[in-house]
Amino acid sequence: MAFEEIKENAEDLKNHAKELFESNARYYKLLVFKTLVKSTTAAVKGLLLAICSLFVIIFLSTALAIGLGYWLDNFAYGFLIVGLIYVVLALIVAFALEKVIEGSFLAKFSKSFFKNDKKS
Repeated sequence: MAFEEIKENAEDLKNHAKELFESNARYYKLLVFKTLVKSTTAAVKGLLLAICSLFVIIFLSTALAIGLGYWLDNFAYGFLIVGLIYVVLALIVAFALEKVIEGSFLAKFSKSFFKNDKKS
């Protein structure tokens, strides 16, 4: 009689362990799916925003270059000045803001990473 109870308890334990494993597997599959969907959505949103911003910058730059060209009576100088403005901005971003941008990305992604790590 005692052996039958132990056998039943062992089978129950085995069944519960199997159910726990299957539910954990489903949970992690859903977590991976959620993370992939969020990152894909953010990437697509960022890409669309970048494309729209690029069109705005192109049109505004062309308008500024033409306006400067009318003002200087030489369109080449207008486009040259706008080009130099972009070179200066690129140098500022490349040298002065590198640490600021890296730090902000590091802070943002570490919060996201460790928030997901605590939920696990």
